[in-house]
Amino acid sequence: MRIGYKLSSEGFGPNEIIRQAVRAEQVGFDFVEMSDHFHPWLDSQGHSSFTWTVLGAIAARTDRIELATGVTCPSVRYHPAIIAQAAATLALVSDNRFTLGVGAGERLNEHVVGQGFPGVRGRHERLREALEIIRLLWSGGYRSYEGKHLQLDDARVFDLPEQLPVIAVAASGEASVTVAAELGDGLFATEPEADLVQTYKRLGGQGPRYAEVPLAWAPDEQQAVRAAWETSRWAVTGWKVMSELPNPVNFDAASRTVTEDDIRQQFAVGPDPDVHVQAVRTYVEAGFDHIVLQNAGPDPDGFLDFFQDTLAARLRALG
Repeated sequence: MRIGYKLSSEGFGPNEIIRQAVRAEQVGFDFVEMSDHFHPWLDSQGHSSFTWTVLGAIAARTDRIELATGVTCPSVRYHPAIIAQAAATLALVSDNRFTLGVGAGERLNEHVVGQGFPGVRGRHERLREALEIIRLLWSGGYRSYEGKHLQLDDARVFDLPEQLPVIAVAASGEASVTVAAELGDGLFATEPEADLVQTYKRLGGQGPRYAEVPLAWAPDEQQAVRAAWETSRWAVTGWKVMSELPNPVNFDAASRTVTEDDIRQQFAVGPDPDVHVQAVRTYVEAGFDHIVLQNAGPDPDGFLDFFQDTLAARLRALG
């Protein structure tokens, strides 16, 4: 089992994210995973830097820790040719430490380029075409592609690493798991659903299985709960809401009825390591082997110290 630290592009400015990544390497995390957003979920978060610039800076300032996007939508705001080029470059400058996490996207980020945002079926079709384009460009040479939604005209990625990045595909049901098994190298999820892992394996998937574990560390449980409510209550609304709303103000309105008890039900909160170990255990038992700790607590450095001093050895024992 490998353990990662979630870098929140919505919660912190780019220099602070780079600093946290360096510290994550120092305290023993195996990888960092960074969200790729144009907007934050809530205005109170207040940030949304360009993920690819920040990951490049992290690669330059670290030696060992692996990097991942969690996740990029390569089919609306970005054209897949751009992601193919960006991921290949990041693999080179990080000495093959990069994993490309991709997904079908959220309206929050993708509507900004004025092309609309498709329904679920259209998103999956576009994601499939995007991955086919990325694979095509990574095979070398000049390439063209004519799809239902996406096109490529006589394009070539000149700088390709000898070892291509792993592509981990975000999935929440059989349609997206099928894409992960057929066109990806790994699976990415946010729920401890054993059925996702079993379906992925049944369809031939053999790669790493990433999952984000929501938690909030603080020396006081109530402090942890309050911090998670203030910055991360949107996560309680569920994927059907999270994928559809266009702006932070909408997420603020949609999540105003979320209570602190709701936070306690979805997040592992407070200073007790047993609570956090049990939360991770549910994902490990569901079959995930790359566990991302997504801390919504108020003190990133306190959490990183907590991981190094108390949590790391107990989590590694689970794997």
